[in-house]
Amino acid sequence: MPSSECPCGSGSAFTSCCGPYLAGDASAPTAVALMRSRYCAYVSGDEAYLLDTWHPSTRPGALNLDSGQTPTWIGLKVVAGHGGGSADTEGSVEFVARYKINGKAHRMRETSRFVKDQGRWFYLDGDVDSQR
Repeated sequence: MPSSECPCGSGSAFTSCCGPYLAGDASAPTAVALMRSRYCAYVSGDEAYLLDTWHPSTRPGALNLDSGQTPTWIGLKVVAGHGGGSADTEGSVEFVARYKINGKAHRMRETSRFVKDQGRWFYLDGDVDSQR
């Protein structure tokens, strides 16, 4: 991961944005922060981080990010967040992620749900809207 601008689109440096979460030096304090760090994990292919931040009740056994056609992630836009703050126990984040596969651009719009379990945020599941 570069030490310049964070891939999550926050405008902050990676080292002061999502970097500490992916390195295991800190836990994301909000659902939006966790969602942004998970996007960075997809960008870098960090399957271990993705699985570690996925709630055990819905976590798959593996993601196999290196199988098949690997997307090149090119941008993230957070559309809205509901709940998911430091005092909340659940929240949702709507976002649009842009990527390319074999040179063809794609957009994925998702509303992800998050839960806080024992003081730590986890991705629970999400609804993908492929029509927008």
